Amino acid sequence: MGTTAVLRNSIQHTHDRLSDRLADAREMAVSRDRPRDGHARIDGFLSSASKHLHAVDAVLLRPARRKVPDGGALVHDYLRSSKDLEVVLAHVKAHEFGSVYETSYSWPQVWGEVETAMADHRRHEEVLGDRLSDNLDDDEIDLLTQRLYAAELAAPSRPHPYTPHTGLLGLVARRVMHAVDGFWDTAENRMVPTPAPEPKKRPGLVAQYFLADPRFDEEQPTR
Repeated sequence: MGTTAVLRNSIQHTHDRLSDRLADAREMAVSRDRPRDGHARIDGFLSSASKHLHAVDAVLLRPARRKVPDGGALVHDYLRSSKDLEVVLAHVKAHEFGSVYETSYSWPQVWGEVETAMADHRRHEEVLGDRLSDNLDDDEIDLLTQRLYAAELAAPSRPHPYTPHTGLLGLVARRVMHAVDGFWDTAENRMVPTPAPEPKKRPGLVAQYFLADPRFDEEQPTR
């Protein structure tokens, strides 16, 4: 029903950015001569990924369940993938701080699991974005995209795979975990990047007229 691609673009932009952060964290983590140099980049990746996951739970799942055909199954499949990724991210955090439960894992094994889980999650989230974009009108999609960005700013900065993700309990859990995570981020002097703003949609012809900013398709020949 909708024609705007702003939500799809936002999801793709976020996952591209997370892939870049993962590459940086992965490169830094394997340094043996200065093993703690990678903490800032690992924390930056973990916090960015966690905030996005929590924001999707807060903003996209309810309209998907209510307004998309077979939305219940869609949300169920997404949550399975999302929780799998959160579990893996929690392992990264434990491995970073030398948990005794992580001694049998090497960094390459850990990052390999993250890469696999992220690829699976991206597929599920892109399907979620596509289905929402196909079933909601443009104004609703624009609003969801704006809310998704705003939710990331106020989302917990750590993975919480075993807390509620949806409904009132999910809302309460995110608020509590945001406060708890904020306390520990400050105590640990942890790097928590600010999410990048959502992509802006191209203004229509009427908006271009009032803005006195006409734009022409460079690939369209002039007549």
